[in-house]
Amino acid sequence: MRKEHYIQPVTTVEKGGLLNRGPILVKVLIMLSLLSFALFSCYCVGEANAASLADIDHVVLFMQENRAFDHYFGTMAGIRGFADPNAQVNAGRSVFYQDVDKTLSTATDYLLPFYLNYQGGDWVDATQCMTAGSNGWAQNQGALNGDLNNHWALNNTPWSWGYYKRSDLPVHFSLAEGWTVGDMYQESVIASTNPNRVSWASGSINVAGGPQSTSQGGVYIDNNESPGCEGTNLNCYPLKWKTAAEYYQDAGVTWQLYQDTNNFDDNPLAWFENFQKASSTSDLGKRGMSFVGLDKFYADAAAGTLPQVSYIVGPAELSEHPPYQPKDGAWLQRKVAEAVINGKAYNKTALIISYDETGGFGDHVTPYHSPKDTPGEWMQDPYGKSGDVYSGPGFRLPFYIISPWTRGGNVYTEHADHSSQIMFVEKWLAAKGKTVTSTQIPSWRRSHMTDLTKAFDFSKPDYSLPTIPDIAAPSVDSKGKYNGASLCQSSHSSVRPTVPYGKQNPTTALATEQGFKPVRGQLTEGRYLTFEVNGYALAAPTSGSTVTATTTTSTHNSKAQRFVLHEVTPGGNQFTLTSAVTGAALSGLGTLAINDLGNGKGYSLQDVATGKSIYRRRSHDHIT
Repeated sequence: MRKEHYIQPVTTVEKGGLLNRGPILVKVLIMLSLLSFALFSCYCVGEANAASLADIDHVVLFMQENRAFDHYFGTMAGIRGFADPNAQVNAGRSVFYQDVDKTLSTATDYLLPFYLNYQGGDWVDATQCMTAGSNGWAQNQGALNGDLNNHWALNNTPWSWGYYKRSDLPVHFSLAEGWTVGDMYQESVIASTNPNRVSWASGSINVAGGPQSTSQGGVYIDNNESPGCEGTNLNCYPLKWKTAAEYYQDAGVTWQLYQDTNNFDDNPLAWFENFQKASSTSDLGKRGMSFVGLDKFYADAAAGTLPQVSYIVGPAELSEHPPYQPKDGAWLQRKVAEAVINGKAYNKTALIISYDETGGFGDHVTPYHSPKDTPGEWMQDPYGKSGDVYSGPGFRLPFYIISPWTRGGNVYTEHADHSSQIMFVEKWLAAKGKTVTSTQIPSWRRSHMTDLTKAFDFSKPDYSLPTIPDIAAPSVDSKGKYNGASLCQSSHSSVRPTVPYGKQNPTTALATEQGFKPVRGQLTEGRYLTFEVNGYALAAPTSGSTVTATTTTSTHNSKAQRFVLHEVTPGGNQFTLTSAVTGAALSGLGTLAINDLGNGKGYSLQDVATGKSIYRRRSHDHIT
């Protein structure tokens, strides 16, 4: 029996300069003897212990509206945000520098991300009800600009590049950091609400070459809800393929969509023909189309009587869809989270909180997507502007998982999108003895998007609860109707701040919080990593190619112990490492295959050329 030591990776951020961009804490397994590990040909499918996964009895899926990852969490420590050491470079400058022409400003030719409340005063309240740009297909494909991802200001709006901080989003930060935040979760479609919620409900928008036929609705990339099509096999309505909820129904899995009558028309099941034709007394009608209300969800969560799968669709004014306020959505998120964590079945429940699409806000990470012309993924732009394009996955969204198995301020780094939630439920139900496999998810998504299981550590459940900040209840009018956004807009002459053209510097614009996060899931680019084991951490050499092992610190902030990963192939598990201090490649380590062993076991590091695992000598002096 071999002896194992676990490496605790950390992300830290300090003030001043490029190296202030914090490293991320990663648990990496280092072996004391030379061992060979099999590499995963597809790393995205988790290997969580089935018996432990089966301990979950309730999965709650709660989707909000129209916010991008950088827009909410770009300043957060320990994630792929404004401290990204792998930020894409276009024509000599990073993607953070968005192109600006003279129609926007004569003072500069670029725009950096900017804090929406940088002017202080009433702006802290005013920007709560601002809008940025468009969430439409054309505007977002234009901002993407053929994967240069540098036309947010030009082809969407300059406000697309604005962001909030922790002080503006205390509840969001608390929920994300109290449990596990995912920093590589993408919208399924580079488009608006309906296509993304359709993907959340079914796993597809019917791009040609995918599982569906064109007679089932054609490619659905806009919010069309008028019977018929908007073009040849384009945005046809209603949709006629099978939803995940119908698979659950067929398998005898209990489920319920919780919504009030004021649901912002955000129930995606209502856009499918089978649900439209279902009688109000049928299972599909009662579970997917009725208005049982969110109060029913709170009561069921408190009593521990939630169904196996719950969907939550909130009221329009609490959805966070601009101009609806983040703080009002935060109140709803807190209420949902507290209903779950204070309920009788919290120790058997996983709450997954996500957003449907970016709402016209930008993100600096160019989407991870399929190779050109992949069936079910690529198509000719039906609007004739962008040529041959991929439908998605698109830009990153806020995403976090609340459960006893995701507690502890972790960052989950695997590639994911809305189909990942369907695949997680499938994997969980398989552990419960039920075979539920949707045939609607395109094959590339099923192979390359994660099933989320590696976000969980079933070996160490943590039932402690963080303190979620208090937040004021949303404003209501004399009739009890939510009116926060309208009150905000009427209280301020302008809700869009002045764009700071020509007045920016990267030190201020890209400043991030100090700190670190333990890492879960297969690694991806975009963070400073510290690899630790048994009180020691890998440290870059000052000369030569020998990587040393030096004593760790409680703050995990030694710059010599920071490393940057560079992927060999997009979406793969092979990386080269560079020193965060010198930028030099660590040739002595070569190309490493790095795999998350899952369930808290740590990570294996294997030299690709030799097939040998990295090991730590007893002297603690070197890693070879």
